[in-house]
Amino acid sequence: MACLPQQKELRLVLLGRSGAGKRATVNTILGRPNVLSQTANAPAVAPECEKQRGTVAGRLVSVVDTQDWFCSELPPEQVKHHLSSCVALSAPGPHAFLLCVPIDQPADVELQALDTLEKLLGPTAVSSHTLILFTHKDQLGPGQQLEEYIEKRKDLLELVVMCGDRYHSLESRKGEHNESRSVEELLEKVEHIVKGSGVEFYSCPLYEEAEARVREKQSELVRQRRQGEGMELDEDVPSSGLPPEPEMDDEEMASIREEAERSVGDLNIDMDSISWVSPASPPPSFLLSLWQGLIGWVRWLPKMLRMEALLGAFIGLFVGGSTGRMLGATVGSVATEVGRRKALKAEKNK
Repeated sequence: MACLPQQKELRLVLLGRSGAGKRATVNTILGRPNVLSQTANAPAVAPECEKQRGTVAGRLVSVVDTQDWFCSELPPEQVKHHLSSCVALSAPGPHAFLLCVPIDQPADVELQALDTLEKLLGPTAVSSHTLILFTHKDQLGPGQQLEEYIEKRKDLLELVVMCGDRYHSLESRKGEHNESRSVEELLEKVEHIVKGSGVEFYSCPLYEEAEARVREKQSELVRQRRQGEGMELDEDVPSSGLPPEPEMDDEEMASIREEAERSVGDLNIDMDSISWVSPASPPPSFLLSLWQGLIGWVRWLPKMLRMEALLGAFIGLFVGGSTGRMLGATVGSVATEVGRRKALKAEKNK
């Protein structure tokens, strides 16, 4: 399989609503432990867009974790700031957008988010460079496969189709391949995106504007640092370019680049052209969740399942938790045994 040159940075932009598992996804991709915060009042998401780097399977990978901008109740000025920060941190352009989608929630917010992304960055940002990253995979029923579940959910299937049938999940369950292999598979899918798009990375006028401003600021910072060190500058170097830096190592230049990216203010974003997404939908109603779970159990249980056992499953779902499961199993077993004895008794009386 053709891979990106390993010395080049693979840039990923992580999108998703609050609670979609973005922070855990960043840690998983970069091979860092997912540690729950010990602070009760710790925010669920970072107050600003964040860019983190790491070496993954021999590749230099950067992940930009974004704000929940597409279904946010923040004022337009703050949303514009977050969008500008996201674009600047992933300039000159990302290799892929990863949209985190919790499978236990309706996907109406994510469907609207893709429409907003198209209007903001162009249609190919979705059709050619976005991959759906399903989270909360532990909510699948026993023995249920992700592919089967997607096919039964019209909203999830629509998301996948909009993104060219590209989807993945980093979460594994017992018996499945390990986490590191799942991350490698994700990066391979990103490389397929790059290869299939025919371009080195995604770009558009907004990214071109961001890169120009980042490079201008980067050049300014280099000049300031050299002047502070009492060094003479080459007057032939244009202000829009970067001076030669033989005395600066890669780490120092990377630090200057990051500072330049963070310095970019609001970009030329037409906020009026964006269809704002309403705040995230609340979780499904209790009865709807109960019914969907019950249907999943029915599909999973053997075809010859007796109604008595189904009753037990229903009770288990209704009560919930380990207690509900034990109670449901007990009721189901008792009801099944009663039914069996009734059937034997009726057979003897014939």
